[in-house]
Order: sequence, then structure tokens, then C-alpha cells
Amino acid sequence: MTHNTTNFPLIRMRRMRYQSFSRRLMSENRLSVDDLIYPMFVTEGENNREAVLSMPGIERLSLDLLLSEAGEISSLGIPAIALFPVISPDKKSDDAAEAFNPNGLVQRTVKALKTAYPELGVITDIALDPFTSHGQDGLIDNSGYVINDETVEVLIKQALSHAEAGADIVAPSDMMDGRIGAIRQGLEQHAYRNTRILAYSAKYASAFYGPFRDAVGSGANLGKGNKYSYQMDPANTDEALREIELDLQEGADMIMVKPGMPYLDIVRRAKDRFGVPTFAYQVSGEYAMLKAASLNGWLDERQVVLESLLSFKRAGCDAVLTYFAKQAAIWLQE
Repeated sequence: MTHNTTNFPLIRMRRMRYQSFSRRLMSENRLSVDDLIYPMFVTEGENNREAVLSMPGIERLSLDLLLSEAGEISSLGIPAIALFPVISPDKKSDDAAEAFNPNGLVQRTVKALKTAYPELGVITDIALDPFTSHGQDGLIDNSGYVINDETVEVLIKQALSHAEAGADIVAPSDMMDGRIGAIRQGLEQHAYRNTRILAYSAKYASAFYGPFRDAVGSGANLGKGNKYSYQMDPANTDEALREIELDLQEGADMIMVKPGMPYLDIVRRAKDRFGVPTFAYQVSGEYAMLKAASLNGWLDERQVVLESLLSFKRAGCDAVLTYFAKQAAIWLQE
């Protein structure tokens, strides 16, 4: 059989795919447990375990149960967890004062985690939506508009209370302008020099967050409201690079792209442009889709989850926040 291309049959790309050993030798990207961060939901009470219906297999846990789960996470070798609180309605307010309560749910949980598992990295969410009666990530004015600078002042207090409790990484996910620099200054002034900032620099106004809002209970408060005035337009990429550059200039140690798989082009551009530690969040909606299809027998869960996580690595991610972290760690050890 003749071919027009002069390089064939001298070059046969399939030769290297012929056997497992040579496929392994030329594999360009690797997924390991070191790439995983496990998001966890903490709620009040004792021996309290609540299923998140829109996220099969994910639960809200009271502190005692969360500590037990964290022990399993640590033993699997997962480097860090990301903590998200479920705040009781009576503690939510327009001024989000519970966000920086030194004896609040997050602060108590961080202290307990760092005492029990000092080597396990603890990442805390810096945003006001779990604490506001209206479900927005910041304070609002009389028209319902989220006000920037006043919100930043509360975020500084929140970040400092988390650092004081022992959080290793504070992760502002609010998308207010100037908050990274303000938080960094606050941390420096209070001698929290090694508290790292993971900036949700490119956080999009996405429809993939629905199950998460169910999990933390902010969806009902938000109602028919939206976050378009501060989260990014899914149509934009150049704007994401501007946001990332500003956050890095203000003192961010790591950047986050959120959601994950629908925004891998942003990850790639960010990594190519800045070369900094780059994370992505495989968000609740992504988890729900893969999980539901797997439970229905339409997809092979192990294969699609590991393939999806590898796609983050291929795009340039250094780490991935994923609700599949625990299961993926088990699969990777097998």
C-alpha cells in the first residue's frame, strides 16, 4: 500500500503505543495523591451527619465526625483539605459578624484540626455568603448591590481570625477588588507572615455551583439573586489574566480558576503566562454530573474521574480541589 506522505512508514506513531511499557515511558503527565485537595463541609452539633442530596456521597459533618474523616484523609496522603461551613440561620446577618467570631464554627474546627493533624494542610474559605442573611459574598447597600470596600474590611477580619485559629492557607473566593492586598497587609501587620493566600482570581458567575449552594445553605438565601456584579462573565478570558496578575501583584501565593473542566483554557493561559502555583476547583456541579451518570451506569466512574483529574494536570494545574479526592487517592494506590 502506497502513501503520499514521505515519512510513512519510516514514522509510525502507533509503534510507541504498541505495548504498555513504552506507553508508560512516554506518558507526559502524571496524576498523584499530591495533586489532590478535599473540600469538606462542617456543621454544628455532635454525631451529626447530613447527606447533600444533590451531591451523592458527600455529607455535612459535625466537628467530631469531620475529625475522624480528616484522619482518613491524612492517612491516604492527601496534602490538604478545604473547609466550608454550614451556618445555622440564626447566626446569619446582614453584617456577617459571625464570619470573624473567634469562637465560630470555622475557627473552632481549624483549631481542632491543627491539634489533631498538624501535618494536614487546612485551607479556609474567605467570603461572606455562608454568613449573610441574603446569601451574597459581601455586604449590600439599600439597592442590593454588593459594596466592595466595606466588604473588604470584613474579609480582613475574617482572614485574621482564621490565621489566628491556625489556618495554613486563607482562600478569598469573594471576587472583591483589592481584597488580596488588604488581607496580605493585615496578615503581615499581625505577624502571620507564613499564612499563604490562595486567591480565587478567576471565579466565574457559573451555573455549576448549584449543589454547593445547597450544601452550605446559601442558595435559599440568595433566592433569585445572582452574583454577576462581582463574579466573572463566562465569555471572558483576557479579563481573567488581568484579575490573576493583579492578585499576584497584591501578594497572592497561589491562584485558583473556578469552575474546573469548562475553564481549562483559563488554566492553560494562566500557567503559560505567569508560571505560578495554579489550582482549579472541580466544582459541585461537575461532581454531580459525573456521579449521577456513573450511578446510572452510563459512565465508568473510576475511569472518567481519573481522566477528568488528569485533564487538569495536562492543562497546567498544580493541584485540584475535588470532591472525588478521597476516592481518587484510593484508586491511585491500587
